Amino acid sequence: MTTASMTTRRTRMLMFLLVGVGLLLVIGANAHLLFAALNSQPDCIAHLKAGHAVPGAFGAADSAC
Repeated sequence: MTTASMTTRRTRMLMFLLVGVGLLLVIGANAHLLFAALNSQPDCIAHLKAGHAVPGAFGAADSAC
């Protein structure tokens, strides 16, 4: 093997390694976001009930509490 082919092979291996690490990073970040979304439950907050409208105030569209 010549020096040029060794350098090309080493560069190619490095590029595949970097792409693989980048893909693992993206997959791991997405898995973490999915885990957090599925395991978090927001607390109930005080809001106006339907039919008790106050001008300029917002109420929940559908109460889950």
